[in-house]
Amino acid sequence: MSMLKELLSRAVEKESSDIHIKTGQVPYFRIGTELIESGFESVSLESATSIVKDLLPEHLKKTFDAEHEADFSHYEEGAGRFRVNVFLSQGWPVIAMRHVKDEIPTFDLLRLPVQIKALSEIQRGIVLLSGTTSSGKSTTLAAVIGEINRRYRRRIITIEDPIEYVFEDKESLISQREVGLDTLNFTNALKHVLRQDPEVILIGEMRDRLSVRTALLAAETGHLVMSTLHAGSADSAITRMLDIFPADEHDTIRFGIAENLRVVVCQRLMHDTEGKLLPAVEIMINTPTVRTLIQKNQLETLQAAVETGREDGMLAFDQCIYDLIQSGLLSEEQGMLHATNPESLRMNLKGIFLDESRRILSS
Repeated sequence: MSMLKELLSRAVEKESSDIHIKTGQVPYFRIGTELIESGFESVSLESATSIVKDLLPEHLKKTFDAEHEADFSHYEEGAGRFRVNVFLSQGWPVIAMRHVKDEIPTFDLLRLPVQIKALSEIQRGIVLLSGTTSSGKSTTLAAVIGEINRRYRRRIITIEDPIEYVFEDKESLISQREVGLDTLNFTNALKHVLRQDPEVILIGEMRDRLSVRTALLAAETGHLVMSTLHAGSADSAITRMLDIFPADEHDTIRFGIAENLRVVVCQRLMHDTEGKLLPAVEIMINTPTVRTLIQKNQLETLQAAVETGREDGMLAFDQCIYDLIQSGLLSEEQGMLHATNPESLRMNLKGIFLDESRRILSS
């Protein structure tokens, strides 16, 4: 058994989420939130170079030589699928690997609010999962696609870099395309995707003007587009999309977003009272009020619309965190650490609530 295979098998056995291989250091596992020594010997430069050479897909070898970093997926027989990033540190190879579980997660398993399940019922438009790096947005998106696959007969095409979850056809017919393996690049894949008869299009990430424009065009022609976006809150996702474009195009793109957006979900990962990962989510639904605010470029008011839109299915981060604390799943300390407005949350926990006019209401 090769050193890498043995290392990855041990990592999976210990339920590690990440494996770190650094030249001149022993490999480490991330178990829960802790970095733990793997028990393997220090990795020599020769061994690290050999691992990188074996791991790198053929189509990325020239890229890595030129750019000194690469992202891809790797399947190890007996251990499973891993999302891999290789890079150089002070000229020496470093490998970061994240274990991707074979089973498509369910909403119940992820402990997501009930509103998230409704995303699988949307027929057309744009659904965005936002959050910072490693906030679980891709996992939540996989759960949504998995629910569609279980319940509906749809043609689903994904464009991913790399593929993180492998779907098996159930009710739906799914084609997953990995950039570099199944298509030359995102640009080519996006140019042709509408000719492939999809009903649902998953774009791994809204990363450039083409991906946003393709999403808008697909939504306008009756498709459902799902994607991820790096943004720290649901309302700021709109600004992030606009910032991709020059200022003279903002009005056009903003009206396109207002007409075609269905919902933005933003996610933060916390630790519950047992130390296990627990998501808090913010949900902004494109209600008539939200649509009008986007059209009028009153984006600074969107957060207030989310906070006062709970009857419409919306949910602010602090409202979600409040619910989790009240349910006993989350400690007050963890809640305060991740709250958008810790002082307001502290008042809520004491039974004091403020409406949009900042008037104190009795609990």
